[in-house]
Amino acid sequence: MEQVEAYDRALREFDDRVHHVGVGRWNADTPCEDWSVRDLVNHLTSEHMWAPWLLRGSTLAEVGDRYDGDLLGDHPVRAWERAAAGSREAFHAPGAFEGTVHVTGGRTAASEYGWQIITDLTVHAWDLARGIGDDDTLDESLAELVYERIAPHVDAWQGAGIFAPPVEVPADARAQDRLVALLGRRP
Repeated sequence: MEQVEAYDRALREFDDRVHHVGVGRWNADTPCEDWSVRDLVNHLTSEHMWAPWLLRGSTLAEVGDRYDGDLLGDHPVRAWERAAAGSREAFHAPGAFEGTVHVTGGRTAASEYGWQIITDLTVHAWDLARGIGDDDTLDESLAELVYERIAPHVDAWQGAGIFAPPVEVPADARAQDRLVALLGRRP
């Protein structure tokens, strides 16, 4: 699976769950400690509003704080849709996964940034599904691909506050269970 296809599948996984959030579910808890459904969607909305800027070469200082705080307002689904549309366009631009982008840790390969976005979309689709009581089944080939991409890096991430410590699952667990457990969630 090419990276742009993985991005599209991951975006679809998260987008589908956003469109399933019921009116009374925006304040529901998620598996992400201290994040409600609204907080989680706001986090991804912010991340995807940043993407076009970063992929065009903007620095963190140039983007500034314009995407801090509540971006969802009174129409959270519409806010997400706008952010997702801009991000999708940026990741589909010729050469989007080439070059480097500015991120909190400095400059990184655009392809690595793309995998970070794909990982967030995939894992947070599961988190969102759990928070709203929706079907949490992920695209199995996407879950396997993301698992394979991030498994070598998880030890280095420990202590950085990115994810909780891995949770043990049986060796024959399905890919999505291995993925979410690797990132500290209980399948």
